[in-house]
Amino acid sequence: MKKFLVIHIFIAATLLFHSCKPQASEDEEEEQPAEVVTPVTVTHPETGNMNETVTLNAVSTFLLKTSIKATTTGYLQKVNAQLGKYVSKNQTLFIIKTKEAQALGNTINELDSSLHFEGMINIKSPANGFVSDLTLTDGDYVQEGEQLAAITNTNSFVFLLDLPYELKPYLPNNKILQLHLPDSTVLNGTLQAPMPVADSATQTQRYIIHVNSSQPIPENLIAKVYLIKAVKQNAMSLPKAAVLSNEVQSEFWIMKMINDSTAAKVPVKKGIETNNHVEIISPSLSSSDKILLTGNYGLADTAKVKVVSGE
Repeated sequence: MKKFLVIHIFIAATLLFHSCKPQASEDEEEEQPAEVVTPVTVTHPETGNMNETVTLNAVSTFLLKTSIKATTTGYLQKVNAQLGKYVSKNQTLFIIKTKEAQALGNTINELDSSLHFEGMINIKSPANGFVSDLTLTDGDYVQEGEQLAAITNTNSFVFLLDLPYELKPYLPNNKILQLHLPDSTVLNGTLQAPMPVADSATQTQRYIIHVNSSQPIPENLIAKVYLIKAVKQNAMSLPKAAVLSNEVQSEFWIMKMINDSTAAKVPVKKGIETNNHVEIISPSLSSSDKILLTGNYGLADTAKVKVVSGE
């Protein structure tokens, strides 16, 4: 009897051991996390000339707007001007018939037809430009000295730049500026002398920029002006996306590939910046170095990565 009892105990223990062993192996596999591999793209350092610029706005305007006034009191017989239309210098815009001619002209001609009394006064444009203000029409009664129209002088077209006063030391290297219009047109402009007054609220000083353009440009158009602050030759740079920083931007670093599958954190010292690139002063980089461009955010030092696109 004891013999059978021992056999049954041995069989039960064997079954229990085999049933527990696979479960322990599965628990061990669950406890070991899979290795995380981050997909990234890479770039290479570039060497070339860099310009650090600051972007400012310049507004188009006509400095000279000429007012056309009536030289006598009378009635408008003919209005040749149209709002927004271009007019030439000495072009007849208005014909005024004096009130005396309106009242007595026909009577005088009936008494003596040889006098040819008409009393017509021609008002001509004093300059080339566009009609910017016009409120009168044929038959209107006007007083002597009353404004008939306003002409914007096309020769007085400029851009006005409100320059922060602290940027004034950079002007000697920016006598010739490029103005970028909203339609991607780029104009070359010449910086002129400033206005002798500064805005008390913004501490800016107004400068005039003369431009040469074969196409008419409307007034109050805003153009981008890039003022050069510093120039570096043979500077080593990286795209801005490749340079990372902490929240307060007191520390900067890049993620550099040290082999085919590992990226290491490398602290860097920045120099000047452009719209797309950042100068790397230290450490010294080679054009063959592989620097993470995307997928680099939040990676730990010596992170496992996989390059998923072309270098």
